[in-house]
Amino acid sequence: MSLLYPERVRALARIEIEQTDEHFHAHVELAGDPPIHPGDRVRVLGEPIPVPLNSRLVLDRPAIIERASALVRWWTRLLAYLELTELCEVSFSPGRVQ
Repeated sequence: MSLLYPERVRALARIEIEQTDEHFHAHVELAGDPPIHPGDRVRVLGEPIPVPLNSRLVLDRPAIIERASALVRWWTRLLAYLELTELCEVSFSPGRVQ
């Protein structure tokens, strides 16, 4: 892992897209289940995938995993921690505060 420059790893991605009355989702699974760490980015290559209504599509496409540098990984963890502490400041009391 570099301090400033990301490492790029190629992988194969299985994409499942469903657009029906019961389900509306898109899932991506990477072949070999490579570890994804805070700050990493995954880009699936290729053209946009149009899916007509009431259909389901499963296909394989190449993907690139950009590993975050040590600095970006540290920054991502810090921001996630600060956002988590912001959630802790929210009150869940059942009434209005006067």
